[in-house]
Amino acid sequence: MDIQSVDFAALLAENRPIVLKGLARDWPLVQHGLTSTQAAITYLKSFDSGQPIVRFTGAPEIAGRFFYNAEMTGLNFEAGRVFFSSFIGDVEASLTKDAPYSHYIGSTDIDVHFPGLGEANCLPLDEPMFQVNAPLASIWIGNSTTASAHYDMSNNIACCAVGRRRFTLFPPDQIVNLYPGPLEPTPGGQVVSMVDVSTPDLDRYPLYANAVAAAQVAELDAGDVLIYPALWWHHVEALNAFNVLINYWWNTSPSFVDSPQTTLLHAMLSLRDRPDHEKQAWRALFDYYIFGDAATPAAHLPQHIQGLLAPLDDLSARRLRAMLISKLNR
Repeated sequence: MDIQSVDFAALLAENRPIVLKGLARDWPLVQHGLTSTQAAITYLKSFDSGQPIVRFTGAPEIAGRFFYNAEMTGLNFEAGRVFFSSFIGDVEASLTKDAPYSHYIGSTDIDVHFPGLGEANCLPLDEPMFQVNAPLASIWIGNSTTASAHYDMSNNIACCAVGRRRFTLFPPDQIVNLYPGPLEPTPGGQVVSMVDVSTPDLDRYPLYANAVAAAQVAELDAGDVLIYPALWWHHVEALNAFNVLINYWWNTSPSFVDSPQTTLLHAMLSLRDRPDHEKQAWRALFDYYIFGDAATPAAHLPQHIQGLLAPLDDLSARRLRAMLISKLNR
């Protein structure tokens, strides 16, 4: 299968991941990595913009798992801004050690920090949805590291460029079985599962057995591409001593549509602690106005009085946002 044969709209409608084996194998970065780790590192260095970059470092005892410390009083790693030359030098030094420090940069704008690299190593995303909502290309580089199961609010195309990666994916409805952690702080900006997917403690997290039954595992070699929809939980293991991934995040909603994560936070403020009978009544209202057919609430009204019930555009989104700000600043 090639990228032109992927029906992205159908894929999102089916709400399932798909692996395209070898789709990016011809990328220069992939070919350098298949030659040697040093060849891949040298190739990356040639695109270094010289701008500081955010890096994450963990002591050998975390074994690559960026998470909370044992007491849950903070994180088990440190973050700081360094030059890429310093970061990649530490990664190179770790290659010959049995129990190295964990080094990692992630969610890094490839065009800003490695100008030209994204153009030389890219997928031809030509469908109309990508023209309206241009994907954000990011790069992830490090040694053997693990990102705990979490979800993102965008659809994702993950291209394994150097090394091997294992994605363990869970459908969104598995949230209760994944035992989400606190909203803040988080290891990478998103809520993570408290379960160590590699060695789960089923005595402490017994419902995780249900998540395992629903899980899908994608083993990616260099050049393989994984596509999965927004809100799917994913636990990501970089399996080699040196690993690089390039990904594309994209959404199908217009840019004026706000993040539902903001809605979730406000719902905690306004709905969560109300009596159950009130919450059930609000559930009916949300089903009518939000989760049901978007056309139904306005269908019986003349167009000139539909107001915010009509389909949103940039102007009505601005009006709605102003109303919300006014009500929040009480």
